[in-house]
Amino acid sequence: MVLSAPLYTTNFGAAYVGDSLELLDYLDSDSIDLVMTSPPFALQREKSYGNVDQEAYVNWLFAFCKKVYRVLAPHGSFVIDLGGAYQTKRPVRSLYNYRILIKLCDELDFRLAEEFFWYNPSKLPSPIEWVNKRKIRVKDSVNTVWWLSKTDNPKANVSKVLVPYSERMKKLQENPEKYYKPKERPSGHDIGTAFATDNGGAIPSNLLQIANTESNSRYIQLCKAVDIPSHPARFPQKLPLFFINFLTEPGDIVLDIFAGSNTTGAAAEFAQRRWIAFEENPSYLSASAFRFIEANESIGKASKLYEDIIARQKTINIKHSIQLNMGI
Repeated sequence: MVLSAPLYTTNFGAAYVGDSLELLDYLDSDSIDLVMTSPPFALQREKSYGNVDQEAYVNWLFAFCKKVYRVLAPHGSFVIDLGGAYQTKRPVRSLYNYRILIKLCDELDFRLAEEFFWYNPSKLPSPIEWVNKRKIRVKDSVNTVWWLSKTDNPKANVSKVLVPYSERMKKLQENPEKYYKPKERPSGHDIGTAFATDNGGAIPSNLLQIANTESNSRYIQLCKAVDIPSHPARFPQKLPLFFINFLTEPGDIVLDIFAGSNTTGAAAEFAQRRWIAFEENPSYLSASAFRFIEANESIGKASKLYEDIIARQKTINIKHSIQLNMGI
């Protein structure tokens, strides 16, 4: 990898400012184990973090995904979180997130390993026009999350993401004879005594219930204290952490091509995976360094860190400008 100087580094990763459509060209083919990202959604109105009109969105995103395919390892996974949207001025859902899925599978030969649905119970009712005012639609609280791969058998281990057993299952394990009698189900499945075995947890479903309640996170607190804007569209750290644990091993490389506030990098750091973050907004990426500050660090140190990173960004821009002018 021959990327230029990162904006900042941590024990396991590096964050780079720039258009990922260009930065992806600097990565080696078949070098990334997991690409986990949440691109700007195809919303009706333009947002401060940058988003593309619905009509152009599929082709815009496809250009990035084409380059993701090249850098993704044969055993690797591409996980992309896409929120739903309505068509402009109509109470009719946009199909953009399904169109991009079909295009990726038909034209790039990606395989849909499995579809996931992220249910955010804390999401506010929207869109206001159809839900709050006219009351003709229900609250949209589920995102589609596509798990894609280059082969039929990408690396994965569900035993790393087991969830706690239900109370009923715990009782069954304590006394199988009292709570369960082995028998053939109406579906034809033969459920034996091994059904009560304690495997350390239950296999999760593809409906991930994760509340996006980051309003009191350390990242938000430090952004407010230093008086800089936080990224307005963040997903919770538990979402990328689930896929990092599920689809990678220590030493693997995780990439986010639309890093924003670098939640993916923070999750990878927590899981002790190497990570790379690409984000074209220098302010958002600079503030994302707050995710790696210890809880006992002072606000003054956070402010100094942000100032140092901003100064470094200016230096990187100057060097990049000189290289371009010199044809380097």
